[in-house]
Amino acid sequence: MSDSNQEIEAKFYVTGLGGIKARLHELEAHLIQERILETNIRFDLPDARLRSEGRVLRLRRDTEARLTYKGASNNEQGILSRREIEFVVEDFEKAKQFLEALGYHEIMRYDKYREVHELDGCHIMLDELPYGSFVEIEGENVEAIQKATAKLKLKWDAAITKSYSALFESVKSALNLSFQDLSYENFAGIKVTSQHLGVTPANVDG
Repeated sequence: MSDSNQEIEAKFYVTGLGGIKARLHELEAHLIQERILETNIRFDLPDARLRSEGRVLRLRRDTEARLTYKGASNNEQGILSRREIEFVVEDFEKAKQFLEALGYHEIMRYDKYREVHELDGCHIMLDELPYGSFVEIEGENVEAIQKATAKLKLKWDAAITKSYSALFESVKSALNLSFQDLSYENFAGIKVTSQHLGVTPANVDG
């Protein structure tokens, strides 16, 4: 995220993360965060106002607990740009109770393993979700993100503009799933393809 509280990133679906990790090693990228499981809870008001306006209110727990607000996103050349306000909270459960006391309610939970690297000023997030693997590249501007994408040998025109929750809705529709949480437990035994997600793999080598 930039100093102006503006999140600027591109997201790609990949068939696996092994090749990306090897490429990062070759490029001597710096490991910022080891692979860790995140628990995320999204909240909304009873009238679903945030979701309808493309805004996000999220509580996350990994090495610490963080509360995040994201404004509606703008799409420029495959890059998503949106206002982001994020800060650490002392107690995950109390933060959840605080939001609920204000009238927000939980609309979904999702699990994600994330590993973070730094490459030429960009943050490279390697994400594993129950329905597939993704690479998010966050930088100061479009040019920096495009350069990092090229170095990782990812197809630029395969950039995804949908959020992980929106991709979840695509999978639920394609596979006629009824559960609400994007958890590894719920997806046990379920095979998800790029067609179910409605995306194109960004791996240049297929």
